[in-house]
Parts: sequence; structure tokens; C-alpha cells
Amino acid sequence: MHVTIVHVHVKKGMEQAFIEACRRNHEASVKEPGNRRFDVLQSREDPTRFVLYEAYASEADARAHKETAHYRQWRDTVAEMMAEPRQGDPYRGLFPAA
Repeated sequence: MHVTIVHVHVKKGMEQAFIEACRRNHEASVKEPGNRRFDVLQSREDPTRFVLYEAYASEADARAHKETAHYRQWRDTVAEMMAEPRQGDPYRGLFPAA
């Protein structure tokens, strides 16, 4: 399983707009054939900080996600909301087994 943990810091006041953009991306992403999980998390301590947990069956499935219309829409929508560039860290999912 291919997992990416994306750390996002949005500008203060942009939290709700970011959440809405993520909701739309999440709803479409979980319907992708290779998607295993797509979680959107918000920090309790700093509501401008988010984590996206994206799990795909394979690296090819994760790459295919970046080619979807819903991902491109999300990327373009949230670009100006960023307080700093988002950071995606790749992981190999061990358990549960894919």
C-alpha cells in the first residue's frame, strides 16, 4: 500500500474554505478504484493546521489520483489558502495489508 501524509498550514481565516475544498476532494477520491483511505484531519491545538492521510493500493494508483479532475480542482482552489507550501511525505503501508 502506498501512503502519503500531507501536512498543510492554511492562512488564518481560510480554515472553513479549505475544509469545504477538502470535503469535495475527499468525496471523489474515496470512489477511485485504487483508493483505500482518504482522511482529512484538523489540529485541535491549531485549527490552521491539517493532515491529509491518503492511502492507495499502489504507487501507480496514487499517481493516477494526481491526474483526476477533482484533485486538480482541489489543488488550484487551495493554492492561495496556503500559509506555507504543503509537504507530502510518502510511506509504505504495512498493516492492514492491501
